[in-house]
Amino acid sequence: MHIAIVATNNLSVTAPAVARELGRGHEVTVYTRDDAQIKGVRVERVPAGPDKNLSESDLLPYISDFSDGLKQRWNAERPDVIHAHSWTGGLAAIAGSDGLDVPVTQTFHHDDRPSAQVLRLERAIGRRARAVIAACAGEESQLIQMGVPRRNISIVPGSVDIERFRRQGPAFPRDGRPRLLHVGATGAGAVVNSLTSIPDAELVVAGGDDPVLERLRMLARARGVEDRLTLLGDVPHNAMPKLIRSVDVALSLQPTVPTGTAALEIMACGVPVIASASGAHLDSVVDGVTGFLVRRPAEVTTRIRDLLGDRTLRSALGYAGADRARSRYSLERVSQELLRVYESACA
Repeated sequence: MHIAIVATNNLSVTAPAVARELGRGHEVTVYTRDDAQIKGVRVERVPAGPDKNLSESDLLPYISDFSDGLKQRWNAERPDVIHAHSWTGGLAAIAGSDGLDVPVTQTFHHDDRPSAQVLRLERAIGRRARAVIAACAGEESQLIQMGVPRRNISIVPGSVDIERFRRQGPAFPRDGRPRLLHVGATGAGAVVNSLTSIPDAELVVAGGDDPVLERLRMLARARGVEDRLTLLGDVPHNAMPKLIRSVDVALSLQPTVPTGTAALEIMACGVPVIASASGAHLDSVVDGVTGFLVRRPAEVTTRIRDLLGDRTLRSALGYAGADRARSRYSLERVSQELLRVYESACA
């Protein structure tokens, strides 16, 4: 099977790994505006618009150029199935495959509530695509509300590279005090507030842009805990396993969680996770078994104290989380589920 993956901008962090896994038994070609390189997968750059990263709304005027480039390539080498990422990729894939009778499958990657214009476009794409792939039950409900036929929706969760993210392995050095990690800056304010009630702990925040990080720094200064806050900014993905394994408790408290990759990577490393009770977390984190789900900021402090005060509980949740990540969210299993969606779309 020749699988064409369409992404107008960069693929998500885990998507290249999934593409490599699919490429073990099938021909995979990624079509993108960027000069991406994915080992074991053919990547074709399709020029469209200025040679720089653009927001999806800024991409709209150049979608026709991108779809024309796809059509030229697919007329010369017709794929068996197309997997489009985001609504811009969906528009380009549908236009580029017009008249070729190639099924289009679609993933939207909802980070937040789309605008009215984007919602109209997504509704049209969802009805035109042969299959729409949701990352969790919550996204499936959103798609149904958008008007996508339920029979066209397949749930395929996010994935984690369990060979890279695992319990055993090197960890970054640390001193003797308890260390907390929040992946991403959004939502980390609740943990900064918790430091005032957990005097011995330090907090490391990985990721986040400058304005959000500055707000966290100001909050920590106002709370008198700035000396126990470390803001790392962007951390290379290949360094994240070492960072995760160096902490006692890791958190992912983002309000919108399309795939929940951070929580999956934390679980795979055998570290107990405290996650926001939203989006993909509701599917992946088993409350009280592989971690804790929190719905209110006040719960964050309680759960951190519970875990830091009970080494046995931390170990139990860590082992259960690693087992769940390996059994349910491995690249191999998720890739097989995607293949079943592709085969059904072709049938």
